[in-house]
Amino acid sequence: MSEGMEYSQAAAELLAAKLVARLAVARRTIACAESCTGGWIAQALTSVPGGSDVFPGGIVSYSNLAKTELLGVSQDTLAEFGAVSEQTVREMAMGARANFHSDYAVAVSGIAGPGGGTEEKPVGTVWIAWLSPEELRTQCFQFAGNRELVRIATVCEALRGFLHTHKPSAEQD
Repeated sequence: MSEGMEYSQAAAELLAAKLVARLAVARRTIACAESCTGGWIAQALTSVPGGSDVFPGGIVSYSNLAKTELLGVSQDTLAEFGAVSEQTVREMAMGARANFHSDYAVAVSGIAGPGGGTEEKPVGTVWIAWLSPEELRTQCFQFAGNRELVRIATVCEALRGFLHTHKPSAEQD
């Protein structure tokens, strides 16, 4: 858990409201590609009044087929690194931004549990990618707790990570 970070629906809603407000002022947009969160990031963003001005859409790509067909993730990437990997979330973020012609994108893929974990990638392993016009940043998290806690923690960190590192301005091209 990030220092001082509460993982809850209320925290996700607050983070989403801040993100929507920031993007609205800058007149920028964000898209998402979600696996383990199953659309929870999109739900958080669309729950905020005005969300439609900054969120053109998202893709829930739970299966590898959806990742390849809808987001353009390479089958070679999935075969070599797996669905829960830095390489996969990078490609997911690029696919989301391209599909929705957005300024920014966030992508998540992880193992929420209770099954599916391995010694190398235990339950709670989550990769998040944040894509802006300037950079593509990734981070791996290891969350503790049950399936819902892993999922809400992922949503909160995806939103918080964007707010922490990206400060869109109206002057950007």
